[in-house]
Amino acid sequence: MNRYPGWKYAILVIVLLIGVVYTLPNFFGEAPAVQVSSAKATIKVDAALQRRVEEILKSADVTSDSVTLDSNSVRARFDTPDNQLKAKDALEKALTPDPSDPPYIVALNLVSRSPDWLTAINARPMYLGLDLRGGVHFMLQVDMQAALTKKAESYAGDLRTTLRDKNIRHGGISRDGQAIDIRVRDEATLTAARNLVADQFPDLVTTSNPDGEGFRLRATIKPEALRKVQEQALKQNMVTLHNRINELGVAEPVIQQQGLDRIVVQLPGVQDTAKAKDILGRTATLEVRMVDEGTEARAAETGAGPVPFGDEKYLDRNGQAVIVKKQVILTGENLTDAQPGFDGQTQEPTVNLTLDAKGSRTFKDITRENIGKRMAIVLFEKGKGEVVTAPVIRSEIGGGRVQISGRMTTQEANDTALLLRAGSLAAPMEIIEEYTIGPSLGADNIDRGIHSVVWGMVAVAAFMCMYYMLFGVFSTIALGMNVLLLLAVLSMLQATLTLPGIAAMALALGVAIDSNVLINERIREELRAGSPPQAAIAAGYERAWATILDSNVTTLIVGLALLAFGTGPVRGFAVVHCIGILTSMFSAVFFSRGLVNLWYGRKKKLKSLAIGQVWKPEGDEHRSVAGRSGSAD
Repeated sequence: MNRYPGWKYAILVIVLLIGVVYTLPNFFGEAPAVQVSSAKATIKVDAALQRRVEEILKSADVTSDSVTLDSNSVRARFDTPDNQLKAKDALEKALTPDPSDPPYIVALNLVSRSPDWLTAINARPMYLGLDLRGGVHFMLQVDMQAALTKKAESYAGDLRTTLRDKNIRHGGISRDGQAIDIRVRDEATLTAARNLVADQFPDLVTTSNPDGEGFRLRATIKPEALRKVQEQALKQNMVTLHNRINELGVAEPVIQQQGLDRIVVQLPGVQDTAKAKDILGRTATLEVRMVDEGTEARAAETGAGPVPFGDEKYLDRNGQAVIVKKQVILTGENLTDAQPGFDGQTQEPTVNLTLDAKGSRTFKDITRENIGKRMAIVLFEKGKGEVVTAPVIRSEIGGGRVQISGRMTTQEANDTALLLRAGSLAAPMEIIEEYTIGPSLGADNIDRGIHSVVWGMVAVAAFMCMYYMLFGVFSTIALGMNVLLLLAVLSMLQATLTLPGIAAMALALGVAIDSNVLINERIREELRAGSPPQAAIAAGYERAWATILDSNVTTLIVGLALLAFGTGPVRGFAVVHCIGILTSMFSAVFFSRGLVNLWYGRKKKLKSLAIGQVWKPEGDEHRSVAGRSGSAD
């Protein structure tokens, strides 16, 4: 009746081991480290850089505990701060020979002291939020009206060009806010213009009204297109912020959308607010120039001669020199979109660019006059330029649609499109909220939070053991299993732990022990009703399960509502709360049942249960089975 088959115990043991392994990294603490990340969007961080860092440290006679590579940085861990500082000096000297134009950012950081075997199986500690580690917090307001106005201005230029190409005469095109007015003289022209807009500009909707002796055709952006423009502007700004924050050497920056037009930026470990502001507000521009392929320019590329007059020398993403002309053909202002794709004939990865009306006309003329020559797209950041790509012009390109291809991988096409899109902000932003939290306050918050959870658990465990005796011990062990699983799941998800998360963790203890209280009281009721101890255990767990499920599902619904509609600290609380509910149901029901079955299931002639005092109404003494059930078995 109260025996688990072997496979169930095997599952419980496996879950316990996984919980222990993935919780362990949180107890090793942090070690001083040096983080090397890219200072330029065109420079990649890969295994080659990792090997180079190892060689630099070895030549400098600095011993590192480990050198690891993640998605955007290489981190070297050391045993003492002295070695950390020596390594930083050695890496800066070797990787950034020109401090005015550093290709890499070498920053001090802290990383987990977890053993390599834990890191190898992706067992990593939880990130600490701003309120626990200290740092700076910004809330940025995105000027969505500026983004929409810019889009409307682009449409106005495109309409002007398209009407001219189709020989549709008009009395002028003007923009009124986010609406575009086209003035025509007669109904035939009005119909032609309306049909053209409907055919070639599906994101615009038109209305017409008499205007003096003629007509006015007003084109406005459809609501769904407006939402798409806003979403793209917000996404592009967030990507651009990610690229810029790398320069600060922040290990786990938090960049989240809040509402429809706000972005929250949290930089744990950063205390220099002025520098953070400077990085967030930095601008980057794109320029399209022709490559000089003359004899003198070829010599300058190899370093055999000076850069010709009227030219400039820049490096591409592979470190090769490219000599480009100073004359700027197009700028990033003429680029409205850049998306990765594939060539329809060769199926090679490509980057598809969309230009505005002015850029389309200029690009058409330039490509017609320079077939067979190379054209460079240069990204300028902090006054320094780099060649993103330099393709060969194969034919005249008109219509504002440009395709860049040639020996690119899919990832390189994605990266190039991202660079072209996110070189600058899609819409202006304003800092509307900022504050700084010191590291000492963060450490104090950690201590207080841990003490609250630990002492809360100790108090609950003491009460359960006194009131429910051995079943209270089982409940306490299940409660510890719940905390272990909660920490393991949060670590596996690489969640960011904050003060609200610690509060939700403390609440999860109460929710978990409530399930055990229901089970224990159900078993007591069965004993009062005269059921044998083995039958009372089985009935107690079975009949309490429906109540536990109902109560946890309703609580989970509230948690999901907080997760869906909450922001910031509320979402942090909701994440831990929802995970805690799921782990508590497993530990309180299945794990505690496994402990009870392991202890009592093998006893065939069980006469009493150590579950505390089972109170009975007077006159029912003859029905006593367990009586005062604290006696030995």
